[in-house]
Amino acid sequence: MRIILITGISGSGKSVALRVLEDAGYFCVDNLPPTLLRALVAARQHEGAQMLAVATDARSADSLAGLPSDIQQLKAEGHDVKVFFLTAQTESLIARFSETRRSHPLSHRLLPGQNPGDRLTLTECILNEREMLVEIEGLGHAIDTSDVSANRLRSWIKELVDTEPAPLTLLFESFAFKRGVPLDADLVFDVRMLPNPHYDAKLRPLTGRDPEVIAFLAALPKVTDLLDDIRNFVEKWLPSFKDDNRSYLTVAIGCTGGQHRSVYMVEQLAEYFQVSERVVRRHRELG
Repeated sequence: MRIILITGISGSGKSVALRVLEDAGYFCVDNLPPTLLRALVAARQHEGAQMLAVATDARSADSLAGLPSDIQQLKAEGHDVKVFFLTAQTESLIARFSETRRSHPLSHRLLPGQNPGDRLTLTECILNEREMLVEIEGLGHAIDTSDVSANRLRSWIKELVDTEPAPLTLLFESFAFKRGVPLDADLVFDVRMLPNPHYDAKLRPLTGRDPEVIAFLAALPKVTDLLDDIRNFVEKWLPSFKDDNRSYLTVAIGCTGGQHRSVYMVEQLAEYFQVSERVVRRHRELG
């Protein structure tokens, strides 16, 4: 079976991701206690099902400890298991809960020795949840949904789900440092030292995917040298990441605005590596 496990921080978009999978034909179960995962897989397999998606979070914190071993066992049985861990900056999560006026799942949960009148604040709930999930954050591919619209998250999930089973998916992501480094980045490269097309009035409204910007940057020796260095670094260490049994490797390239230099570098790297690797490209700041 093809199994996708959605987990992560409350308010980071797990429900959005699960609906995308449901639309893609997956049998979806929300808020499943991890202890029931293998029994559910066995039942669905007996029924001849091919695709299963399950969402679990801190509401099942007491049974999360056995999740890593369950995932390894399912993989050993031949199942294609992918884990997506959704997260976001605390400020973004607070804004989302404020907009929806929903309470955090942990706000109704009392800590040991806590009085009913001393419930956690929203910020405390988020920080507490991060601590509870720290052990499973590294089980799969982390997706930072900070300042990401629901539509864009849907596109990202569709893109990841559509990738065929492979030892490792190489994800190149451009971003703007002024909006923060992506939480899901495994490798981060800073290209802000390169000449900025933003200061050319003709190039300013364009992006690193437009021919004019490509020609401008490709003609600069500094750009070519840095591109070669990043490509050689990734190429050298990619086999080690594969040996580490990773399903995804996210290489984030950042510049000031996330529009020209970082986009150009991501496009060039993706073009090079997609000849031999399963590649996904993502531009966080572009609509």
